[in-house]
Amino acid sequence: MTMTASEIPAVARRTAAERVLVLDFGSQYAQLIARRVREQNVYCEIVRHNISADRLRELAPLGIILSGGPASVYEEGAPQCDAELFQLGIPVLGICYGMQLACQAFGGQVDNTPSREYGRAECNITGTDDLFADVNSATQVWMSHGDQVAGFADEFIPLASTGTCPFAAIRHRDLPIYGLQFHPEVTHTPEGGKVLGNFLKIICGAHGTWKLGDFAAETIAQIREQVGDNRVICGLSGGVDSSVVAALLAEAIGPQLSCILVDNGLLRQDEEASVIREFSDHFKTDLHVVKAEEKFLDALAGITDPQEKRRRIGHTFIECFADEAQKIEGAKYLAQGTLYPDVIESGAAPDGPADTIKLHHNVGGLPEELGFELIEPLRDLFKDEVRRLGLQLGLPEEIVWRHPFPGPGLAVRCLGEVTESRLETLRAADAIVVGEIKAAGLYRETSQAFAVLLPVQSVGVMGDSRTYDDALAVRCVNTDDFMTADWSHLPYELLAKISTRIINEVKGVNRVVYDISSKPPATIEWE
Repeated sequence: MTMTASEIPAVARRTAAERVLVLDFGSQYAQLIARRVREQNVYCEIVRHNISADRLRELAPLGIILSGGPASVYEEGAPQCDAELFQLGIPVLGICYGMQLACQAFGGQVDNTPSREYGRAECNITGTDDLFADVNSATQVWMSHGDQVAGFADEFIPLASTGTCPFAAIRHRDLPIYGLQFHPEVTHTPEGGKVLGNFLKIICGAHGTWKLGDFAAETIAQIREQVGDNRVICGLSGGVDSSVVAALLAEAIGPQLSCILVDNGLLRQDEEASVIREFSDHFKTDLHVVKAEEKFLDALAGITDPQEKRRRIGHTFIECFADEAQKIEGAKYLAQGTLYPDVIESGAAPDGPADTIKLHHNVGGLPEELGFELIEPLRDLFKDEVRRLGLQLGLPEEIVWRHPFPGPGLAVRCLGEVTESRLETLRAADAIVVGEIKAAGLYRETSQAFAVLLPVQSVGVMGDSRTYDDALAVRCVNTDDFMTADWSHLPYELLAKISTRIINEVKGVNRVVYDISSKPPATIEWE
């Protein structure tokens, strides 16, 4: 009997005899910790904070990392871990809240500091230990806490301190338990990668053998075994996730793959042509293009509410996709570009942090009524790993490094009513924004750049004529994980060129503004 997606063992887990687990206590950096571990070629998964010691014993990780979190360990109802995990003999590294929890479990005292410590701090390594091998005795670290360890029993030894934190790092005298009050996973701790590497390689004994190449080879073998002689359908959007899934399936099953591209009229300039070119000419895929622009515009007519836009677009997409899928004979499987953060945030991971569930568009994105079994070959990977895999599979950099694009497309960048003429205006302006950033050599240095057409008109003067035309916003951000982001400090000369070109070349726009909001409090997209 063919297994469903949830029953299929994750290929990465099979290849990862060396596995480290991150217990998530609600930290905004939990996914970043896992990514930093994987950068050391050690496979890492995020699990719920209250996973039982018995389950941990069964999973047999090389090491356990306790993440930070927003709570105070002494508060009623604060998240706790199974205290027995400290007796398993498995190396443990507690970070911030995780360190405080470990100390508390051994009778230590955690107090609220007079003022929250947030930002860079100078850390002095005061104890010789493998955790700080080859780390400078005075090193910069990133602090983000309101509580800190105030005292502990003789079981622990202090290893480092800052001007305001006497116990910035500690270790247990006899057990392989370590704690850091600072965050080694963020880039603001320059030697943080070295500290994590020491924990993984020296303390946990990891050899760093997890490779994306092995993942690709074993995933291809697993897909072939699972699919057999059946046909797989993959929805293409032009984005990197669906493109890498399609490339992986093309490598695995070749002519048994059928791809569906729904042209909803909400794509970026030349996006449809790029997808058709890559998956018809290069990968020789059975590609079905559904021309549905008129259908989507009819569904969006008169709609200005962002959520209603999304609802209508989603409903229309499913309708178009299902109609085309029914025409493909022998199709049994549906492939989706679900990534590891999607699995975590949706609560779909078997041991994942279920208390952080939120609805996500990828996990279970298409309804079960379609009757397909799911294949999600990227469900163990982060976005940066997906990009590297795409390059390994032969996808062009144009697709692999393309900036993220929202599922509802330009509809949520066209504030107010979505019409064909407004979309043409937005598409032309967006192409100028992206084109000029590429020409300046800054596209890869920025994370997401796009134009937003506003439902706002303003007075202008063009030649000798008074105008009353649309205003357009330019949004460009830098981020590592898209959970937080800062606006990109583009050169004034570049912004001036973008503005001049848009006003001169895009009919109906007479004012361009630059969005200098960070996330939080703003979101990256405007709707």
